Amino acid sequence: MTNTSHSSDNESDGTSGETAKKGSGTRKRAAAESPRRTRSQSLRPTEALREAREQLMELTGKSVDSVSSFRATEDGWLLEVEVLELSRVPDTMSLLASYEVALDDEGTLTGYRRLRRYERGRSDERR
Repeated sequence: MTNTSHSSDNESDGTSGETAKKGSGTRKRAAAESPRRTRSQSLRPTEALREAREQLMELTGKSVDSVSSFRATEDGWLLEVEVLELSRVPDTMSLLASYEVALDDEGTLTGYRRLRRYERGRSDERR
């Protein structure tokens, strides 16, 4: 009988175990849906690469061929990506360009600039 009375006490004051679980789940969901990331939750490298690729393609309308370098900075990420600027036949004559792309901590593209253009089949004289 004591168990029955105890269980009805929890129900009457609204502190059942189920309610407590829902409360903590709501806090976790709110934190996960938060649009800002803290430094401890900074963008992972794979996420940064994906964001840079998608946003540059959206802005320029050009296909990103590859990512040749990336590094973390105080403000986010700095990447160098290779973009197909002009498709030609044969493919070794296609024009590519290297772009420097900057992302903030949240993965938003904050700027980009073209560093150079070159034919796919040519070796790089600069490096």
